[in-house]
Amino acid sequence: MLKVLLITYYWPPAGGPGVQRWLKFVKYFSEFGIEPIVYIPKNPTYPLTDESLFKDIPKGVRIIEHPIFEPYRFAEVFSKNESKTISKGIIAKDNKQSLIQKLLLYIRGNFFIPDARKFWVGPSVKFLSKYIEDNNINTIITTGPPHSVHLIGKELKDKLDLSWIADFRDPWTTIGYHNKLKLTKRSIDKHKALEKHVLNTVDHITVTSYTTKEEFTEITNKPISVITNGYDTEKVSDIQLDTKFTVSHIGSLLSGRNPEKLWKVLYDLTEENTDFAKDFRLRLVGAVSEDVLSSIKEAGLSIFLENKGYVSHKEAIEIQRSSQVLLLVEINSEETKCIIPGKLFEYMISGRPILAVGPKGADISKLIKETNSGHFFEFQEYSEMKKVILECFRKFQEGNLITETKGIEKYSRRALTKEMSSLLKRFNK
Repeated sequence: MLKVLLITYYWPPAGGPGVQRWLKFVKYFSEFGIEPIVYIPKNPTYPLTDESLFKDIPKGVRIIEHPIFEPYRFAEVFSKNESKTISKGIIAKDNKQSLIQKLLLYIRGNFFIPDARKFWVGPSVKFLSKYIEDNNINTIITTGPPHSVHLIGKELKDKLDLSWIADFRDPWTTIGYHNKLKLTKRSIDKHKALEKHVLNTVDHITVTSYTTKEEFTEITNKPISVITNGYDTEKVSDIQLDTKFTVSHIGSLLSGRNPEKLWKVLYDLTEENTDFAKDFRLRLVGAVSEDVLSSIKEAGLSIFLENKGYVSHKEAIEIQRSSQVLLLVEINSEETKCIIPGKLFEYMISGRPILAVGPKGADISKLIKETNSGHFFEFQEYSEMKKVILECFRKFQEGNLITETKGIEKYSRRALTKEMSSLLKRFNK
């Protein structure tokens, strides 16, 4: 067995997408000759929790913890609600931000670089330096965000003779929310300098999208592998499809993910088609920003809305499989073309048609087309959206709304873990 140390901030009971990727790698590593040791914070402040994810941690996996100082606790002195909202990534548009939120964003962006978990770096390097030497560990993996975790890897690499892989679940300086942090030019330059230093110190880089690989190739000559997120085989009871025409979005729906043209399409269909109005339901699962809820209300869709809030991963899977149509929305910007959310792959395995809305040239559009799992639209494509949704509704009425995906097996968590394990073994020859 090849022993590797994984350094991650997100781990059960953390909920949300940040924990899924490496939890699933760890779940299957032993099948491919990898012995993971997982290093996590002892007292983290997770914006979302999901106790059900503990079941995916294999018995016998060594997990080591070290305390972390979390400034979010002090931010709650100003406003507990605003602090929690920001920590979830829900940031209102500039003209709708309160003075407290603007202040918290400025402090977060300019005083905590690269992020508010930076205070874990020094203590972790000191603790892990001894642990790595005592336990004869030659390979470490860091995964971000938070990208301060990569600074732990950089300092350990500088101190010790070891191999380091940096895994980027999201990009660093081009991540969607960076332009909302009210960064000064000095702060922007500092972020870019840290990013460049990490990318040129690490031995190997793994990313979740093709666009991120292209972006990083402009900064470093280090080898980069694309290993996407994926789906796991979930054991759920027999699921009955909803009797209503449910269009469900699972996951955070932030201010930038506000498809106003889609809301207009759905409202117009309820006005023009009495059968559609009778059967249509819009279901939102997860954190939803006030901007999005206001847009839905203004569009006249409140009476069709079911806002469930955050649910366990198991319940989210059940909702995916019972929904008639699954909605995926990505922020409409150049920076988010690279985002391939893990839920896309869970959507694929659910067997329900996907309606995705995102920026032109988005990586998700290529994957949806490649796997025949649904339809992709740019934000302003009113007529195209309307035509496809109406077609889906007619198939729903006929009882044959299905999707025939192809080639999705390579995106299973087991197959992806095999790919990651092969990389680790090649890396250590």
